[in-house]
Amino acid sequence: MPPIFLAIPFPAIDPVAISLGPIDIRWYALAYIAGLVLGWRFLLRMAKSGDAALSVKQVDDFIVWATIGVVIGGRLGYALFYRPGYYSENLVEVLYVWQGGMAFHGGLTGVVAAVLLFSRKHKLNLFGVADMIAVAAPLGLFFGRIANFINAELWGRTTDVRWGVVFPNAGPIPRHPSQLYEAALEGIVLFAILYWLLRFTNIRKTPGVLAGIFFLGYGIARLLVEFFREPDAHLGFFLGGVTMGQILSIPVLVFGLWMIVQARRQLSTSPAS
Repeated sequence: MPPIFLAIPFPAIDPVAISLGPIDIRWYALAYIAGLVLGWRFLLRMAKSGDAALSVKQVDDFIVWATIGVVIGGRLGYALFYRPGYYSENLVEVLYVWQGGMAFHGGLTGVVAAVLLFSRKHKLNLFGVADMIAVAAPLGLFFGRIANFINAELWGRTTDVRWGVVFPNAGPIPRHPSQLYEAALEGIVLFAILYWLLRFTNIRKTPGVLAGIFFLGYGIARLLVEFFREPDAHLGFFLGGVTMGQILSIPVLVFGLWMIVQARRQLSTSPAS
């Protein structure tokens, strides 16, 4: 392990961005808002292309559904996957979202439910809607992971790399800035891949493939980053050194493969093929 002075000290970022009297507006909340707003604007741009599964008005309506899905799913996912013992004895605290504690896999499940219900209600092409949401989703993932870094939470494992960061409340040893690894892979790289496929290939003619690639890409990215991320202290490692994040990412990866297969199967059996 290198001397501590070779590590990068954690930047002095106040997690509270704006204070308005007794009300504190945190960077974490602003990051969620930024992700939703940018995703909304991107979806509007796609909707105006003329051949999108959602109209401009439907995009405006769906953002409300997606927001509810993210908050409810993320909170319930955290309670069920990461702190089931605590919340089973303090059930009402599941509603205390201001105390923190959100799980991406739960939020993802909430958005999937929102896509399914919204598509069914408005009689839309489910896979077409899923493709649109999938391309925009990495924007929210990027800001969410940046917020994790600002909050100095979900840090990485100890390391001797020169970009290791000494996080507050994580001891004096440098750690991988795994939040930034996730922001890069789940956010920037995944968005770049999906956007390139959307713009420069004919993949949009097979509804469901883009969504499948999103799930597949996220599952792979999360599985990889978990090797650098410190597992939750109250959970630790499971058999074989596997983390809860990896366990939850395997079904996501498998679901992505299933979507791709289903999308191609529907195309091959459609009357127009």
